[in-house]
Amino acid sequence: MALFARKGFTGKVLLVTGAARGIGAGVARAYVAQGGKVALLGLEPDLLEALAAELGPAAAWWEADARDGRAMTEAIDAAAAHFGRIDHVLANAGIASYGTVRQIDEASFERVVDINVNGVYRTLHASIPHLERTRGYALVVASLAAFTNLAGLASYNASKAGAESLALATRQEVAHLGIKVGVAHPSWIDTDIVRGAEADLPTFKTIRGKLPYPANSTTTLADCVDAIVAGLRRRKTRVYVPRGVLLANWTKPLLNSPVAWLFMRPQLKRHVPDLEREVAALGRFQHAHVPLTDPKKPLEETPSTP
Repeated sequence: MALFARKGFTGKVLLVTGAARGIGAGVARAYVAQGGKVALLGLEPDLLEALAAELGPAAAWWEADARDGRAMTEAIDAAAAHFGRIDHVLANAGIASYGTVRQIDEASFERVVDINVNGVYRTLHASIPHLERTRGYALVVASLAAFTNLAGLASYNASKAGAESLALATRQEVAHLGIKVGVAHPSWIDTDIVRGAEADLPTFKTIRGKLPYPANSTTTLADCVDAIVAGLRRRKTRVYVPRGVLLANWTKPLLNSPVAWLFMRPQLKRHVPDLEREVAALGRFQHAHVPLTDPKKPLEETPSTP
């Protein structure tokens, strides 16, 4: 069993989007440690190059924007040519923005949806021909946010629900090709994005603390990586991180019921105005560490907030 754990991906190739940091980088490291090879895609070349150098000949990287279908197709085709195959795909690139619907600007809202939904489409669309040859597996990183809504994260909630639906529909469409598609639902993962959001918006942290488990808890990056790697190895339909996220999926009707609203409404009445004031004072709708080459075009990040 120990040997299998170390060499479970021998001869296999994983393509990861949003591979420069966080979940993507962690999964890449674990995949190589278990005998596989990885194609790293993202928009932070310095980090991608450093990660590839760390992983050695088992890794190669390509700079590609999840918002650019042509660039994604060229990078994915190049990765397949470089390694000779693609067995697994982790559609992991994603971002989140701050601000309520009445507050956030159109460009920031659209950016989240474009990367988190359309970016998944572009990844799957370009990967399917290669996965057909290997009868491979794709895992789409959605979120707890796909079925647990939270004020101030409307664009993220909508996009992750869309990513889940896209993955499930694609799963039906490619089954006859021998390809399987799964969906991962991380909750709050201990990454710089989550820590940055709570530092930027104290009210956001307060609201989250009043939510029921698992939305009020934080999972380590190592535990998240372990769950996703197990999902890749077992070609799982669903990956819940932590496992308690399964409860949120099962109880979605209750969370959106009139009974739950009786509890939520007074809390929202108290906290949403504070949240809006904090976003306004912050003067931005994205995380501070996101490097911008164009104020309307931020770099993709690893998803880590629900």
